[in-house]
Amino acid sequence: MTSSRTIYCLQRRMCEEQTVSLVDVLEEDEELEEEASAVLAGSDSDHCSYPQGYVKRQALYACNTCTPKGSEAAGICLACSYKCHEGHDLFELYTKRNFRCDCGNRKFSELQCKLHPVEDEMIQCVVCEDWLHGRHLGCVVPDCVELQEMICESCMKTHSFLWTYAAHLAVPGGAVEVKKETAEEPTVPTKEDEVDDAIEPSCKRSREEVEPRCRLKELQAIGQKRVQSGAVFWPSAWRSKLCSCSICQVRLLEAGLSFLLDESDTVLAYENKGKNSEQRRQEHDPLMSALDNLNRVQQLEIIHGYNDMKTELKDFLQRFAAEGKVVTSDDIRQFFEQQSRKRRRVDAGAFYCT
Repeated sequence: MTSSRTIYCLQRRMCEEQTVSLVDVLEEDEELEEEASAVLAGSDSDHCSYPQGYVKRQALYACNTCTPKGSEAAGICLACSYKCHEGHDLFELYTKRNFRCDCGNRKFSELQCKLHPVEDEMIQCVVCEDWLHGRHLGCVVPDCVELQEMICESCMKTHSFLWTYAAHLAVPGGAVEVKKETAEEPTVPTKEDEVDDAIEPSCKRSREEVEPRCRLKELQAIGQKRVQSGAVFWPSAWRSKLCSCSICQVRLLEAGLSFLLDESDTVLAYENKGKNSEQRRQEHDPLMSALDNLNRVQQLEIIHGYNDMKTELKDFLQRFAAEGKVVTSDDIRQFFEQQSRKRRRVDAGAFYCT
């Protein structure tokens, strides 16, 4: 009996300790709201922070649903945790400094940010000629990218001397930082140096005058550096500014990069060559030559007839597409027979009216 009473008292005490009043609930709720406000109020809950770049400090979350075990760690902003990862398994990371939202970039290969879709165009590296998604380049893709050439981060690191050129020739902006080191003060030549110059063999000076100066060494001497990360975009005609001295030519040859000195190797040059060839072909096209021999009224009639036929052919093919049918050679033959009969009726009507 004593033992039963003891157990009863212990259970009652435990129940009393677990019982809380409404005031306690409200106070705890208020405390949680204040804590959440302190953490989240500094972040925008409606707009993705990605366009802001590396934010000084913001609330972040990790999505276990989109980044399974073994994948690269990623963080998302407050707004993306609501809009893009709703219902996912999220972990609160509190706040972090100098962080950029990863939602939609290469760390989420199967996800596109709903608030700030990242352009996902494919861009070809001019060195390895692999195609990479814009979000995988590790830098901001500049405007008018079709007029520029890109070298991916992997190729830049393989051929590290290219970073020197990048600090001076590459497209500015993007997710890179350029810093300039303080150049050393020029030394004043001494009398001994002047004497050495005076007695220097003339044959050596003549060879140096013939051999062009190494532009790569000149750029290295300036001391300007570029953060060596991410892909690099180059403006048009940047290849013409590369050093072509004998030493650099050997370096490019050994690295398999001799084509960089050939401006006709670029895709833009290839496309322009194709356009010029097409233009020359059109200039010698028999049909265009025949049109040149017609008067203006006849030219307009042929052009209008061609446009009408093109419109009718498009409508004809769209009917097959809408019905999910395959267009056969008989269908095409029937179309042109109808066009021929229609043309004969038009010509007959015109002759009768005359």
